Amino acid sequence: MKNNQDDIVNFLKKYGFIFQGSEIYGGLANSWDYGPIGVLLKNNLKSLWWREFVTKNPEAVGLDSAIILNPKVWDASGHLANFSDPLIDCKKCCQRFRADKLIEENVKNASVTEASPLDELKKCIVDNHIKCPACGSQDWTDIRKFNLMFKTFQGVTEDALTTLYLRPETAQGIFINFANVQRTTRMKLPFAVCQIGKAFRNEITPGNFIFRTREFEQMEIEYFCFPEQSSEIFDKEINVIKNFLENILNFDKKNLIFKEHKKEELSHYSSKTIDVQYNFPHGFSELWGIANRTNFDLTTHMKKSGTNLSYLDSNTNNKIVPYVVEPSVGLDRLFYAIVCEKYKNEKIENKNVEEKEETREILKLPFVLSPYKIAILPLMSKHKEDAKKVFLSVIDKNISAILDDSSVSIGKKYRRQDAIGTPFCATFDDSTIKNHTITIRNRDTMKQVSIDIDDLIEFINKNI
Repeated sequence: MKNNQDDIVNFLKKYGFIFQGSEIYGGLANSWDYGPIGVLLKNNLKSLWWREFVTKNPEAVGLDSAIILNPKVWDASGHLANFSDPLIDCKKCCQRFRADKLIEENVKNASVTEASPLDELKKCIVDNHIKCPACGSQDWTDIRKFNLMFKTFQGVTEDALTTLYLRPETAQGIFINFANVQRTTRMKLPFAVCQIGKAFRNEITPGNFIFRTREFEQMEIEYFCFPEQSSEIFDKEINVIKNFLENILNFDKKNLIFKEHKKEELSHYSSKTIDVQYNFPHGFSELWGIANRTNFDLTTHMKKSGTNLSYLDSNTNNKIVPYVVEPSVGLDRLFYAIVCEKYKNEKIENKNVEEKEETREILKLPFVLSPYKIAILPLMSKHKEDAKKVFLSVIDKNISAILDDSSVSIGKKYRRQDAIGTPFCATFDDSTIKNHTITIRNRDTMKQVSIDIDDLIEFINKNI
C-alpha cells in the first residue's frame, strides 16, 4: 500500500529526521532542517553515492566548487537568458503559479510543456477553464518568464556592477574547472568529474515536502568524452543508476519509470535526456536525470572567457571539445524516495514476550544507510553503567551506535529503533554479567540470538 505524504512528513518529524525550518518564528515556506537522525541518513546516502559512482570508478575524480561564481558564468551558460519558468498570476487572490504545472495538473495528455510559447500556454489555460487552486477564480494575467536564480550582491553598494547569483546547479563549477582538473590529474578521455553541493532556485511553486525546495543539494557527474563515445557512456550510466536503485537500494521496480524526453521537451543544451521517475506520494515525478549535453557548455565557456578548454588527443594529436554526459540526482529527493520506499506500518507476527503492540512502524533501510548500526539497550537501571562501557567500545571502532538507557520498557525501545531503521539491538541484562553474553535482536525478522559479548564487534562488521 502506497504511503501518503502526511504520514511520511509526520513520521520524519516525530523521530527527528526533518524539522520545519525557522519553526520557532512561524517557519519559512518550504524550508526544512535535517535533525539528528536525518543528518546521519543523509550523510550515509552521500557516502554510498560517492562510493558507488566515484570511488569504484577509476575514470572518476571529485571536485567541490564555489557556490557563488563570476556572473559571466551564468551569461555563458544561458541561465540569464533561459533559466526561467512561465509565471501566471490570479488577478483575484494574487497567487502565483507555474503555467505549465497548472496545465499538467488539470489537463490530461496536454501537449504543452514549460518550453511552449507563452501564448500557447495561456490559450490552453483559458480553453480548458482552469481555475485558480487557491480561490477558484478564472481571471488570469498574461504569462511572463520568471528567472529562477537568487540574486545577491558583492561589496558595499547594491548596483548592477556587483550583482551576483547563488548557483542554480553545481554543473557549471565543473565545466569552468575542466582544464584545471584535466591538467592536474592528467586524466584521459573519457573521465568523470563528480561533486556534491548546494544549489538554489527561486521556485514559483515549491512544494510536496522536500521534493521541490528553494535550497537543495545535488549529486552530479559530468562525464567528459569523445563525441562518438557519448551514446555508449549514456547507456552505461543509465545501467549504473538502474543497478544503484534496484540492487543496492532495493527499490521496487514498479515504482520506477525511465522516461525519455521528446524533442520539443529537451533543454537547449541537450541532444538526449532521460528522467528516472519515482512513484512519490504525489505521483510519478523526476528523481534522477541523465542528459547528453554535447559540447555546448565547454564551447560557450571557451567563447565567452577566451580560455582554451579543448582536449588534445595524444593518439591523433588533434584538439577536440569533449562531449559531456550528465547524470544528476537531487539528494533531498533521493532521501525522500528512500523513506517512501522503506517506511512501513506493519502487523507484528510471532511477537516476543516483551513486544506487546499489534503493529509497528519500521524503516527497512539497507544496513549501509542505517543512521545507527546497533542500539545498546540496558534492560534495567542497574545495567546502565556496564551497558555504557559496551556502547563506548563499539563507537571506539568507528561504528555508529546509540545507547538508550531511558526508563521505558524494552519493547518500546525496540519500537523506536525499528522506526529509525537500526538493524540490530543488543540488550544488556543479568545474563550479560553472569554468562558474558548479550542478546541481539534483528530489526527485520525480530528474531533474537545470544552471543559472547567479546564477539559483538565481529558480529556487527560481519552483518553490516
